[in-house]
Amino acid sequence: MTNDEKITYTATLLDRTVASELISAYLEAAAEGILRKRYPFGSSGKEVPDQYSRLQCEIAAYLINKRGAEGQLSHNENGVSRSYEASYIPSSMLKWVLPYCEVL
Repeated sequence: MTNDEKITYTATLLDRTVASELISAYLEAAAEGILRKRYPFGSSGKEVPDQYSRLQCEIAAYLINKRGAEGQLSHNENGVSRSYEASYIPSSMLKWVLPYCEVL
């Protein structure tokens, strides 16, 4: 999936209009989280594998939707209750990313 395709896909996941520059920034943040999980001993120079492209978009949409309420643990207002699993990327979203290792 190309970067433009990721931006378009992420935009369709959102319930509001968001600038493509903002989506691109959050896609980079999502890529960093995926790469840290995939390559726990260093990910410099690596790109997100194609199998995790949709996950990258879903994480970016999640982070955009949380914008303004980062790190919120609990919130109740007019019958609406919010709490977050993690202040960054929840481990439940990264559980599908398999760490990569190789033999020395």
